Amino acid sequence: MSAFAIAATGIADATARFAASAERTARDPLADLAGESVERIGAEVALKANVAVLKTADQMYGSLLDILA
Repeated sequence: MSAFAIAATGIADATARFAASAERTARDPLADLAGESVERIGAEVALKANVAVLKTADQMYGSLLDILA
């Protein structure tokens, strides 16, 4: 499996986690505010990590193409 596919899946998962947490908080703001805040922060960190993987893979493929050219 390629790094692009793995990172794209991770981004989709993190986005879904964030949206689900925001929806739960909107339905009942005081139910588990701390837990939902932690969930959203975790989703944000996961999103940033997967974006970093995409950027690194892109740079690696670019370098490989430069070497082969």
